[in-house]
Amino acid sequence: MKLSTFVKSALATSVATTMIVGQFAYADTVRLRMHTFYGTEVDEIAEDLRDRVKEASDGSIRIQFFRGGELVDSDQFVDAVARGTIDIAHGVGSYWPGRVDIGTIEGGLPGAWVSVEEARDIFAEQGLDELVTEAYAEQGVKLIGRGFGSDYGLLTREPVSSLEDLSNMRIRATSSIATVLEKFDIPTVFLPGEELYVGLSTGVIDGAIYGGPVEYEQLKLNEVADHYTFIKLLNPGWTENALINPRTWDSMSEEQQEILTSEIDQYLLDVHNWLEEGNDRIVEEGELFEFATLPEEDSKKLAEAALPIWQEEAEKSERNARAVEILINNAKEQGRISE
Repeated sequence: MKLSTFVKSALATSVATTMIVGQFAYADTVRLRMHTFYGTEVDEIAEDLRDRVKEASDGSIRIQFFRGGELVDSDQFVDAVARGTIDIAHGVGSYWPGRVDIGTIEGGLPGAWVSVEEARDIFAEQGLDELVTEAYAEQGVKLIGRGFGSDYGLLTREPVSSLEDLSNMRIRATSSIATVLEKFDIPTVFLPGEELYVGLSTGVIDGAIYGGPVEYEQLKLNEVADHYTFIKLLNPGWTENALINPRTWDSMSEEQQEILTSEIDQYLLDVHNWLEEGNDRIVEEGELFEFATLPEEDSKKLAEAALPIWQEEAEKSERNARAVEILINNAKEQGRISE
């Protein structure tokens, strides 16, 4: 069958238009505002992320990076992403337990895991990330990345040799750790990381459980507190996440989505490796902090005091109960709790 000149022309125009539209759809630059809870200490890692994403996407994805406290407080990330104030948040679930019911479990319940490998398996292979993803979706944000922290020790202005020493100190802690400490009548308060220097220097707080030696070094907290105590309660001491606004996500092509998630996974791994290597270096050098370890007896007391927290979290929702069941089954398999 011969096609008329008109039909041939129409088909040619249609094909050309489709090609142009496809090219323009990919050529449109997606500009993403990404906010982390870290400060200047991750600038180099963030720059690498921006460069890799730009190169891999042929310049179609551009990331503008914001440090902790620059646009919104870290504990407001979920709301900010849902509203579109920022496009991507790099945060920690335990910062917003009142907003996301599973946040405290996601961030890390005391005693939940003792190695990065174990934590990865719990989230990726045992189903915890599926529950977390569901919880964030209900709050209008999408989970697109999982990271893992490192050491989670106590930094104080005065030396600590036992739990009793903490009874007269006000300690910065996230909700789950605060609950454990409060069982020993240790006063606690929550402050974002960017406020720790002022808090310690002015005496608003006497100590903090925030991270490992390298994070305290990067925040220059060694200038206002130089006693680091290993409490041996959780390792890694927290998990990190990457959240994106669903409308922003849907505006990208499938290829752009794959590029973004792949590079954010690398970014989160780079942050973890930086933490691990930095902590090892500072401990070996032994110059910035006086290091001590909580007595074994006190560490066991903390661990025992943490177990009821699992049950308290499980009672908050059906989803939390399923999440805690995952942790319990894992702990039984690892031999940390009895049948």
